[in-house]
Amino acid sequence: MCGKSTLLNSLIGEKVAVITNKTQTTRTQIKGIVNRENSQIIFLDTPGIHKPKTKLGNIMIETAFTSAKDADLILFVIEATSIDIGRGDSFILAKIKEAKKKTILVINKIDLVKKEELLELIDLYSKAYDFEAVVPISAINKDKTEELLDEIENCLDYGPKYYEENVYTDQTVKSIVEETIREKALKLLDDEVPHGIYVEVDRLKKGKTMENEPIFNIDATIYCQKDSHKGIIIGRKGSKLKQIGMYAREDLEKILGEKVNLKTWVKVSKDWLNEDSIIKKFKIDN
Repeated sequence: MCGKSTLLNSLIGEKVAVITNKTQTTRTQIKGIVNRENSQIIFLDTPGIHKPKTKLGNIMIETAFTSAKDADLILFVIEATSIDIGRGDSFILAKIKEAKKKTILVINKIDLVKKEELLELIDLYSKAYDFEAVVPISAINKDKTEELLDEIENCLDYGPKYYEENVYTDQTVKSIVEETIREKALKLLDDEVPHGIYVEVDRLKKGKTMENEPIFNIDATIYCQKDSHKGIIIGRKGSKLKQIGMYAREDLEKILGEKVNLKTWVKVSKDWLNEDSIIKKFKIDN
């Protein structure tokens, strides 16, 4: 796992992308905006490249490649612990060559390797493609992230400012809520469950507490593919679902800056990964 969502959050300085220890977490394009003294940089976090097995998987791959075509610059993020150019990275490099886009190689997790190993990896990838720059970083420690922003700024052409200074993402409150709940579920559930779930907000309404403080009243449903998964998500006497909801609420109150009253339910939708009515929400507008 190269940690591209961790990198995005580190560069933005705000949490805009789900972070877990599981692969293929990002399902659709997420925009993050960095405003600097002389520039506004818009990042597109896309699903990772993988072999699709469902309609949702196909949508994710389509989103990744469409976003690359629209971008002025590609950040190719790899792990410093890599010892060779694997099949997946070779495939991505081939697509980058096809697109003929400016590309920066970002080597993440440099805190995990020795300098000699890092230099060997830089040499290996530099022979495979003519990158605009190679920037070794540690996203989790925010090491060299400013240098990366400098390199990105140097590679971009002049253009208009698309967002106001205080905007750091294009996500709606609804999508932030759904992704936050899914993140907590991904972190707390067994390995066989997470990729078979999605979250839908059923009600999102601002109100007042008894103390007349603003509050978000939110009802959300976690959908899964199997009855057995439903039992795992709910947990013994509802303990797991309660835990997911508690952690999600705590995060949402920090992100939204207001109190949150969150209620969650679990339902089974056995083939939602292939249902057009559901997966269309993950497709970006062309």
